[in-house]
Parts: sequence; structure tokens; C-alpha cells
Amino acid sequence: MAQLDDIDCRILRVLQKEGRISNADLSERVHLSASACHRRVQRLEAEGVIARYVALLDPRMLDRPSTVFVEITLSGQTEEVMDAFEREVALIPDVLECHLMAGAADYLLKISARDTEDFARIHRRYLARLPGVSQMHSSFSLRRVCQTTAFPV
Repeated sequence: MAQLDDIDCRILRVLQKEGRISNADLSERVHLSASACHRRVQRLEAEGVIARYVALLDPRMLDRPSTVFVEITLSGQTEEVMDAFEREVALIPDVLECHLMAGAADYLLKISARDTEDFARIHRRYLARLPGVSQMHSSFSLRRVCQTTAFPV
């Protein structure tokens, strides 16, 4: 785990909200010289604290306003069954996230869809064909109450 001081945390807080901020503006915001700020950002990238930079898209603007959470229970938990499932689920373009879970379900998927008909297509074309699945429960999100990609630092 990386050792982060207060300046590193300030840099990370700003970058998590404004990933395209210029180094000059970032250095000003965190009260550091531009060269020192640049070196710190490079170190945070090299150490893997900053994994990558991305653009966060608005699903409504892409006609993908529906989020569906799908709980998957496998027929068994052997390494072969789990590996086969994980390989195939990673190929589904509509799956935003897949988590191995502790609890009632083995996996939890977060799926992006246009509407219920689109989810039916995703289910028929992909989910129903996943290997090792014994049960599947889907829940539609009615409204996103809060969302962040920013970790508390």
C-alpha cells in the first residue's frame, strides 16, 4: 500500500473530480509548485495509486438510462465452474460490473440497458447462456440516489 501524505491526498481529491485539470491549475489548487506537483502525480501513477484516467459518460445521453442488478447463483463453486462463468461474463458488453460475492448470491452484476425490452434481449442473448448458472434474480433500479467514483482520501 502506498504511503500518502496530505499533499498526495489533496492531489488525489482534485484529480478524482477533475481528471482533465491542467498541472498548472492543479498545482495552484494544492498549493505546490508546478514541477513538484507534476513529480508527485507521476509518482502516484507509477505506484499505481492512479490506475488510469477515464471519461464518465451520462447513460441517459447514450440511451442507456436503465440499470439492472442481477444476482447469480452458480450450480457449484469449483474453480472450473467459476472460471468458466467469469470468462464468459467478462465478454458481455452490457455488463458494467461483476462482483464475486459473499452471501446468498455468488455474483452480482450491474447491467446497463435502454429499457425492459433491451434487458430481455441481454438476458436472452447473454445471461441465459452463461455457464454454470442455477439461479438468477434481477432488480431494476428505479432511481439513482447517489453515485461517486471518488474514494475518500
